[in-house]
Amino acid sequence: MTSARNGARVLFYCHDTFGLGHLRRVRALAHALVDGNKDMSILILSGSPIIGSFDFRARVDFVRIPGVIKLRNGEYTSLNLHIDIDETLAMRASIIRHTADIFDPDLFIVDKEPLGLRGEVKSTLQMLKKRGTPLVLGLRDVMDEPAQLAPEWERKNALPALRDLYDQIWVYGLPQLWDPMEGIDLPKSVKRKITYTGYLPRTVPVAPLPRNPDLDGLSDPYLLVTPGGGGDGEELVDWVLRAYEEDPRMPYPAMVVLGPFMSPEHQGDFMRRAQKLGNVRMTTFDARMEALMANAIGVVAMGGYNTFCEILSFDKRAIIVPRTAPRMEQFIRANRAQEMGLVRMLVNDGVRDARAMATALRHLPQQSLPSSVVVPGLLDGLANVNRLVNQALDRRVMQARPRLATRGG
Repeated sequence: MTSARNGARVLFYCHDTFGLGHLRRVRALAHALVDGNKDMSILILSGSPIIGSFDFRARVDFVRIPGVIKLRNGEYTSLNLHIDIDETLAMRASIIRHTADIFDPDLFIVDKEPLGLRGEVKSTLQMLKKRGTPLVLGLRDVMDEPAQLAPEWERKNALPALRDLYDQIWVYGLPQLWDPMEGIDLPKSVKRKITYTGYLPRTVPVAPLPRNPDLDGLSDPYLLVTPGGGGDGEELVDWVLRAYEEDPRMPYPAMVVLGPFMSPEHQGDFMRRAQKLGNVRMTTFDARMEALMANAIGVVAMGGYNTFCEILSFDKRAIIVPRTAPRMEQFIRANRAQEMGLVRMLVNDGVRDARAMATALRHLPQQSLPSSVVVPGLLDGLANVNRLVNQALDRRVMQARPRLATRGG
């Protein structure tokens, strides 16, 4: 390899046991990297059952490992296969390791879980470490409240991996908003590995949008309602529907994207209720959320990482209704963003008063835009990741030259 940009290979891992967050974040990173680096090839290891529903740029591909899902009691089970979870995890670990062995990446980026789901990436990290492959852990801006995260990472034995395996830790956010490892006693050697990149900006795809019949005749302006993957978004959708049922003269129609992981029972119930309203449209899933976001006059969301990035990128007024279980991640992000003046937060008190939501929706178009708050470096994430990737590849090239010269002699 004569240049860091010549034929470089980057491998991503995201465990994807719930929702769309990890996949959508990694996909945004992969697309930005191939856009900025000619001839770079990127492979994504993912357990997402709907990864094939997304389009990928040239030189970006994926390997789908057997899916698992986290149950409400915290345990994992196989998503589709009727086999023991330990067998599923053993298959996943084997596929991950063999893919990495053959692909032989110049850089390996792991999303969120330092050792992967139940340690399934550990042997791959050790193998690539021996080869001199740079290893990077990528973290979203908020992980969880410190009281929960510290014991979780201790149980998963994460700190030794940060200390002994990873070369760098990239936080896709800013310290002004949150330190994702708040409350964890990190050694100085690990702290030196941390770089805050800023948030990952999103753009509307330039390729023609596939037709979604649920959106036919949708007119601007509208409010976009999105519970992300939808697996735990039924209370948000119910609350918005109550507002429209309570106040039929809402000034703007709602476009609700239920999410592919919402239960069929909830989807059916919500669609029946929406059909009785003349100003609410629904669809189960749309892979081009960026386009829907860009055309909306405002957004109502649960406030996952990717939705937050889109709100900032398209400068949209937003009401965030965060979940508080099983993690406080969304609440922490929304609360801090509200303190900074970027969004408004509406807390789900369990009652979900229809008039309170209707009032918030009526006032939404009068909120200040996120851009009215100046936060240096807020959306510099993709540019900074591109820079960090090429720095890592350059170092790898320099370190490999003596070995190549010796081998050639």
